[in-house]
Amino acid sequence: MTTVDDPNEEDLKITPPKQWATGVPAVTHAIQYSLEETSIRRTATNLFSINQVDGVDCPGCAWPEPGPGKRHMQEYCENGAKHINDEATTRRVTREFFQQFPLSKLARKSDLWLNQQGRLTEPMVKWPGSDYYHPIGWEHAFDLIAAELRGLDSPDEALVYTSGRLNNEAAFLLQLFVRAYGTNNLPDCSNMCHESSGWGWGRHWASARAA
Repeated sequence: MTTVDDPNEEDLKITPPKQWATGVPAVTHAIQYSLEETSIRRTATNLFSINQVDGVDCPGCAWPEPGPGKRHMQEYCENGAKHINDEATTRRVTREFFQQFPLSKLARKSDLWLNQQGRLTEPMVKWPGSDYYHPIGWEHAFDLIAAELRGLDSPDEALVYTSGRLNNEAAFLLQLFVRAYGTNNLPDCSNMCHESSGWGWGRHWASARAA
C-alpha cells in the first residue's frame, strides 16, 4: 500500500467555507479515507462495530451510550469512522524501514508522514550512541522496562503517558497495571494537551465574573 507524502504547500487552495459538514459528503469522505487505510471488509467490520454492545468504543471521543436495547447502527461521527480505520490500517513499519531511516532523518518528518507509514510489527529500541531503532524481542523489551521500574526509589517517580491514539480497552489495561505498580501518574492527552486550554478558560471566566 502506498504511503502518503507530506502535502505540498504550493498545491494548497483556499475555498469558500462549506455550508455543512455532515450528511453524504461526510460519509463519502470517511469511507474514502478508510479505504485508503485498509480493505473493504475490514472497513465494514469496523464501522458496524463502533459503539455497539458487542463491539468496541469509538476511540475518538466519549460518545453518549444509551441502554443496550436503544443502540442504533453507525452511532459515531465522521472523525470516529476515520479514527478507527486509521487504527486498523494495513500499512506496516518493519525493521527494514528503520534500517532505511535513521532517527536524525525521522525527526525532520511531519507527524502526518510518520503516521502514514503504518503500524509497528515488533518492539524496537534505540541503544545508546545509535542513530537507529533496532528490533528487540518481547521478553527483552519487558525486561528493560521492568529493570527501569524496579530501579526507581518510589513508584511515583514513574509517569506513564497515553495519547488519544490508544484505544479504550488498551488504556483500561494500562491503568490497571500502573495502579498495581503503585502510582496514579497516568496522564492522558486530555491532561497534557488540554492543560493550557483549561488554564486559559479558567482565567477567561474569572475575568468575566470580575467584570
